[in-house]
Amino acid sequence: MSKMENFGFWLSRTFASTKAKKKSWPYVPGTYFVHDADAPVAVTTLGSVKFAEELAEEELHGTCIIGKVETENVGIEKIIRNIISNPAIRFLLMVGKEPPKHLTGETFLQLFDNGIDPQSRRIIGSPGMRPVLPTVTDDELQRFTDQVQLINMIGCTDVAEIKAAIHDLRSRNPGFYEGEPVDVAAEMEEVPVVYEVYHDPQKIKLDKSGYFVVNIEDDEILCEHFDYKDRLIRHIRGKTARDMYLTMIDNGWVSRVDHGCYVGKELTKAELSIKHGFEYLQDGA
Repeated sequence: MSKMENFGFWLSRTFASTKAKKKSWPYVPGTYFVHDADAPVAVTTLGSVKFAEELAEEELHGTCIIGKVETENVGIEKIIRNIISNPAIRFLLMVGKEPPKHLTGETFLQLFDNGIDPQSRRIIGSPGMRPVLPTVTDDELQRFTDQVQLINMIGCTDVAEIKAAIHDLRSRNPGFYEGEPVDVAAEMEEVPVVYEVYHDPQKIKLDKSGYFVVNIEDDEILCEHFDYKDRLIRHIRGKTARDMYLTMIDNGWVSRVDHGCYVGKELTKAELSIKHGFEYLQDGA
């Protein structure tokens, strides 16, 4: 074992399971852009991921945080927890395009208008696929809707309009919310963080079902299935990684989870190479 491998093994054994350390706000992890933690406006670009990055590069005085929210369950729960742990935020401005099927913007509107069903924890009236908030308590939800005013600019991608709206909201800032502080940081500290454990790439366990060779042919993914006598069992062709690896699983052509992960990764790379025009080369297992 090389020195680097020795170090990787020591690191993985030493830090294989630990607890999250307390950090600065926002406490719930995600892809966010913080401008001014004491500013009153939080901006969500809904499903527009790139638009969040574009807005983050603008001078948006009065903006606390910018980020997308693509899912009508976990995504909304994260926004709720980050907002109620920062009393400076008094407005939640929704801009950008709705994510299809999830419809998080409309789900937020229904949440403020109708609340959630106490038994199912489902947001009443939401058109999203699974608008359920299982881990947000009633007190947290009440705090959230009391603390912030929801501003509906769903669909707007005009930066000048958004700047004007933020400027107006900044001028109407009522100041820090005076309710009881919510210690989300302590809550997050209770969630364990598990770091990767080094696995020697030379030591692999073979899948009894055989192995796969992935190539691109005529703008299709060609996956050849071999047994361990190097005899070709079948060709599997397709255009989407998901449908291909699910076909393999449905037919029992993958018997190990690690092998299934590897094949899924390679099929995804192959699909992206077709879409974006880069050369595909299969990695070793």
